[in-house]
Amino acid sequence: MYLIDEKSSTPLHIQLYQALKEDIISNFSVGQKLPSIRKIATLYNLSKNTVASSYNQLYAEGYIESRPKRGYFVTDMYFDGFKAGEKLSQTSKEEKKIYRYDFFPAQLSKDSFPLKLWKRIYTKVIDESLDFGAYHDGQGEEGLREQIASYLIDSRGVRCHAKQIVITSGFGESMGLLAKLVKDKYQILGMESPGYHVARRAFEEYGYEIEKIEVNEKGIVIDALKDSPAQIVYITPSHQYPTGVAMPIANRLSLLEHIQSINGLIIEDDYDSELSYENRPIPALQGLDKYDSVIYMGTFSKSLSPAIRVSYMVLPKHLLAGYHDSFDFYFPKVSLITQKTLEHFMAQGHWDRHVRKIRILNKKKHNLMRNELKRLLGDTMEIVSQGGGLAILINPTLAFDWEKFKTLAKEKSIKLYFAKERCGGEFEAIRMGFGGFSEEGIAEAVEVFSVVWKKALII
Repeated sequence: MYLIDEKSSTPLHIQLYQALKEDIISNFSVGQKLPSIRKIATLYNLSKNTVASSYNQLYAEGYIESRPKRGYFVTDMYFDGFKAGEKLSQTSKEEKKIYRYDFFPAQLSKDSFPLKLWKRIYTKVIDESLDFGAYHDGQGEEGLREQIASYLIDSRGVRCHAKQIVITSGFGESMGLLAKLVKDKYQILGMESPGYHVARRAFEEYGYEIEKIEVNEKGIVIDALKDSPAQIVYITPSHQYPTGVAMPIANRLSLLEHIQSINGLIIEDDYDSELSYENRPIPALQGLDKYDSVIYMGTFSKSLSPAIRVSYMVLPKHLLAGYHDSFDFYFPKVSLITQKTLEHFMAQGHWDRHVRKIRILNKKKHNLMRNELKRLLGDTMEIVSQGGGLAILINPTLAFDWEKFKTLAKEKSIKLYFAKERCGGEFEAIRMGFGGFSEEGIAEAVEVFSVVWKKALII
């Protein structure tokens, strides 16, 4: 119960706001639903306008979020263990462990970002022609959308126009926008299993039912999808996450026909298409689509930088009107400066050169790690997935003490990543990220890793 004093000089809505905020920080968990405005108003004999004002303030400050037709929910504020008066900086430093050998599977090395060039372009685009007093195009700057469209047409075979592209501040936001956009028509999402947990969680947040569809050596199993009630399906056809398999052309055409027959939608996540080391990148499935039923997702995180927070989606033309009518259309998701810098970076040809450089650099790292793993682990290891992205997936071929492996790795300051903990399902593999290492650092890291590996073998 909250103490609301009608005789206090503090307005009622401020008293309620303060009580709710303290309760959220101290007692609520992330994702927990707050009581409805009507319930609070009835319980404390307040007007609904008073309660709504308190909720609006909490929403404005980021403590809660509103989900259409579902109510208000606590957001992820990273307030775990917070108590009034404590110093947060000390707590956060104590909790975060720094690992010497971090095999994070989706990281670029610090020196791979073209910092000097980016700073030079950044400085040039900041001039009097930019209006910093206005809200700019919520769909994204037109010049940047034109550059992305040109790149996708030439390099990925995507059929699109700049008007179909929406700029977002990351894959999670893209999926959230999409989930809201098609919610009235679709309620069941088909997901690759194993598959990318962020995609699943984004749709679960909006009340979608999730149908897990198995994956084999050809990607998502089309017959299993046909037997499911899924109306919309999320796939990674060019480099399945996390198994790395590619969907062949016959399966792509079969999938398109099925989705067209049920008037459904395909979400194609082309998350690391630039990073293919053994074969030419497979053209996007969207380029085969004759039915306008594919939503294409892309990002700059894997090849340029995850820190600039720029992703995009290509919407089918029939979804554009609904997007333009939505609240999300009116406010930009990425800062104007970042968008204009990236636009000029692409227009001047630097993006194409950068992609070639990153592909060559990470191919060297990929091959170096693969060779070191083979040399040091030999036939005690099998490579499950290789040839693309920023990680090689491996598993032991002999009996293995997994708990001992994890304990020894931590003692040696090795940070490990496993497929199952991120993707669910039965598929398991150790994800050996190489992108964040220097070429010299890979040999040392794998050497230390191999010592731990061998001690965990049950022979």
